[in-house]
Formats: sequence, C-alpha cells, structure tokens
Amino acid sequence: MKTIIFITLFLLLFIGLLLLFGRIRWLEKISAALRRGREGMDEAARRRLLENRRQLLTLQREHRIWYRLEQELNYSGWKRRFPYLTAEIWLAENVVLGVGGMLLLTPLFGWWKGLICIGAIYGSEYLILCICKARSFRSVNTNLIKFLDFLGNYSITAGELTGIFRQISKYLDEPLRSALEECSNEAQTTGDSSLALLAMAEKIEHPKFKELARNMEISIRYCADFTTLVNSSRKNMREYLRLGGERRSMIREALINMILLLSMSVVTLFIVNGLIETSIWVLLWKTWPGRIAFGVVLFIMALFVGKIYGLNH
Repeated sequence: MKTIIFITLFLLLFIGLLLLFGRIRWLEKISAALRRGREGMDEAARRRLLENRRQLLTLQREHRIWYRLEQELNYSGWKRRFPYLTAEIWLAENVVLGVGGMLLLTPLFGWWKGLICIGAIYGSEYLILCICKARSFRSVNTNLIKFLDFLGNYSITAGELTGIFRQISKYLDEPLRSALEECSNEAQTTGDSSLALLAMAEKIEHPKFKELARNMEISIRYCADFTTLVNSSRKNMREYLRLGGERRSMIREALINMILLLSMSVVTLFIVNGLIETSIWVLLWKTWPGRIAFGVVLFIMALFVGKIYGLNH
C-alpha cells in the first residue's frame, strides 16, 4: 500500500514538474515574441528616422501615416515627455488598449456599450492630444519674439548660430527650449548645421518658427550675416501676432453669437413643449424628422468648431 502511494505521489510530482516546465517554456516563447516585436518596432523607427533625414536633405517630404503620427507626438510634446514613444509603439498601445478594453467590457456591459466606452477613451485621448498641441503652439507664439530679441543681441555668423541656441534656450519655455538644445547638440555632434536646423523645424507646429528655421538654413549656406534676417523676422512676427489678436476677437464674437443662438433655441423648445400636447423631446428623440433635425444641428456645430479651429491656426 505504501509503495502504491509512493508511486502515485512520484507520478503526480513528475507530471506537475512537466506542466511547470511547459508553462515556463510557454512564457519564454511569449517573452521572446514580445522582445522580437519590440526590436522590430525600434528598427522600423530607426529606418524611418533615417529616411526622414534623407528627405530633409533632398527637400522632399512624403506625408505617410507614420510621418503624421510622429508629427503629432512631436507637436503635442509627448515625444519630449516620453522619449521611448515612437509612432509604432503608440499605435500598438492603442490597438492593445482597444482589444483589451473590448474583451474586458463586453462581458460586463455588452459589445455595443463596450464599443461606446472604447470610443470615449479614444476621443478623450485625442482631446488631450489637441489640448497639448494648442498649449505648445501658444507657448511658441509667446516665446518666439523673445527668441528673436535674444538673437538680435548677438552679432551672429554662420559658424556660431547653433552654439548661440544653447545660450538662449535656458531663458525660453518648452517646447522651444528643448528644440533649440537638441538642434545645438545635433549640430555639434554631426557638424551639419543645415540638417540640424531643418530637423528642428519639423519638431514644432508653428508656421513662423518653421519659416525662420528654414530661412536660417538658407542663410547658413549663402551668407554670413543674420542681422537682416532677424530684423525682418521680428517685424513679420509682430504682424502675425497682431493678426492673431484680430482672429481671436473674431472667434470670441462668433462664440458669443453661437451661444446666444443655442440659448434661444433651447428656450423656444421649452415654449413649444408647453403649447403642444405631445412632448417636444419625444418628437426630437423618437421620430425620424426630429432625429434628422438634431443631426443637422450637430453638423452645423461641427462645421462651426472646424471653422474656429482653422481660424485659430
């Protein structure tokens, strides 16, 4: 009897060890697959960076989806806060979030509500991205005149330009500070100031900053004195800020008018609701004419928001 118990325990222990080792091997295979995927994404990001630099040198730009995603990360400042984040990793994280969220939420709420929740998460992410981009844009808008004033205090030559960026950057706010420091470091490391300036122009979403960086790159190749360029850029920037102030006044006036129209519409709906037997809200939500009218209102509001966004940029 004891022999049978001993053999049974031995077999159970042997089977348990086999299952344990098999599970370890399974986890090792998953880990190896994840590691290969990460290395593949890093290699793809490296090749894309080299291709972007080649296109900068040849003054070409192919607006592929990876380039646009990388631009969004740079313009929002997420790339600065999370240096590991590339377009491939960002897209992979969003795919994992969507699939994992659906697998978790579908048993709890159903696939339709789960889909709405995932859409709300993606919408929140996009909203945060837009807010970060707008904040970076306003920061550059505020600091660009200060940057030009600092440049005007130096007698700049082509060989000193990127070196002066490091001295100026400490007095500026993000994202301009990091862009100038990275440009200075790249120019000192590679010895190619033209490519460093072109790469710097791609990191910030501001038309006047891009224009200034490209004009500096041209001036490095064809002239040594930047005084005229700095003075003309300062004048253009002040005019740009003046026009921006006028655009903001137009936006405020349009917002006030839209709020008044929406308020009057709501008051009108309440008045009509008291005059008719059927609830106006039932007509609005439960009938196709009401749904179509509500959709038209949402479409008009979307056009209005898009117009405001275009005026603000």
